[in-house]
Amino acid sequence: APAHTWLEVHEMVHEAGLFSNATMLYGHVERFEHRIDHMLRLRTLQDKTGGFKAFIPLRYRNDANALSHLPEVTPADDLRNYAVARLFLDNIPHLKAYWAMLGLDLATEALDYGVDDLDGTVDDTTRIYSMAGGPKNPTASVTVLEDAIRSKHRTPVERDSGYAVVG
Repeated sequence: APAHTWLEVHEMVHEAGLFSNATMLYGHVERFEHRIDHMLRLRTLQDKTGGFKAFIPLRYRNDANALSHLPEVTPADDLRNYAVARLFLDNIPHLKAYWAMLGLDLATEALDYGVDDLDGTVDDTTRIYSMAGGPKNPTASVTVLEDAIRSKHRTPVERDSGYAVVG
């Protein structure tokens, strides 16, 4: 769907009392001004509805697809993207680094760049990222994730999809 349709659907969802998350695929054919435009549209809708719980930047992976000729962004670019997102989207409460796509080490590093969510344990549902060049068969136990979070002097917290603390 074009951007305006996607935004209209999410506005209706939020107005119905439901929440959603927002993503942004980056690091392929877009320019920095496209990323900012994307985040500005999300920021504007969030100001209006307050319905986004999290922003999830999704790094483009270039293996086995029609854009394989494009280079991937560097880890430093990933971290800058997270930092800009955290500052620019200060009205969206959570910023997620999807570790199954980035790898656990880079996602953990992103905790120092405004990220407050590494996502949770995953299973075979992330195969699409592996097929595109991401970490192969990403898995992490609760203990591994907790240790990664503690390594950055943060306190791991289990939560549900609405960010309510579990347990």
